[in-house]
Amino acid sequence: MQQWQLGEARITAVVEQALSMDGLIYKAKPDVLADIAWLSPHYVDADGSLLGLVQCFVVELDGKLTVIDTCVGDHKDLPSDPAWHQKAFGLLEKFKAAGFDPASVDLVLCTHLHLDHVGINTRLEDGRWVPTFPNARYLFARDEYEYWKAEAEQEPVDPKTLEKPFDRYRAGFQATQRMVHQQSVEPVVAAGLAELVDTHNEQECEPLPGITLVPTHGHTPGHVSVEIASGGAKALITGDSFHHPCQIARAEWATVADHDREASTATRQRVLRELAGTDTLMLGTHFAEPSGGTIARDGDSYRLKT
Repeated sequence: MQQWQLGEARITAVVEQALSMDGLIYKAKPDVLADIAWLSPHYVDADGSLLGLVQCFVVELDGKLTVIDTCVGDHKDLPSDPAWHQKAFGLLEKFKAAGFDPASVDLVLCTHLHLDHVGINTRLEDGRWVPTFPNARYLFARDEYEYWKAEAEQEPVDPKTLEKPFDRYRAGFQATQRMVHQQSVEPVVAAGLAELVDTHNEQECEPLPGITLVPTHGHTPGHVSVEIASGGAKALITGDSFHHPCQIARAEWATVADHDREASTATRQRVLRELAGTDTLMLGTHFAEPSGGTIARDGDSYRLKT
């Protein structure tokens, strides 16, 4: 189990599952990745495949317990992702085995509302989706929530009626996200546990002392990263502003899942400029182990120093 101590803050990674990222970053081909030597062996295997994780981070600070991103979850209807559709990964059991009590969680933060970041927001109880963390505040960026709420209210499009493969993929993904909104987001709102916060125009939000939502838009319209600060030390939890460490070396490599590729690239470039040469720890939400390190300059690019 990975843990990091920053001043009085302790951050624990709870891993739900391993994740192959092949095909997600279309420019990340094995022959090109081979030129980025520091990616091997932790982040790229001998065959040139991109290695990753689905994990959440738990932050203990000043007597408060914060959960950041809640993975895929169990028994969710995710029809566009057969490997995740109605599966059970046991993240809640792993969360408890790591010593955490769902009833003691004070704050749940979702960097964005994609299917693999909101899963155990809710759990199935007597056929109903109910909040997993009954005493927590769940914070969603307002722009993010309103975008996916509007998407969920759109008339569904049958992917089979579309000619282009990418259009079929997007229609299938939208259908899945509609289910995600219904099962993992709206039950939290209905229970009165959700709070919408404004992060547009680069507006930061500090829901608890030492925990700040930092706008990192591009992957989704309201995407945020999370900064943890204590005792003069800092960490930045990336969410999907960075999917894989190769994007540290090649910030211009957007993913097929990015809502706005130009904006996501600009976000990565800005974050790398700000973190390079500092002691701020970057924690990659999908980074394979070791999932954290500092950013160092590497010629005209950057690398993760673990």
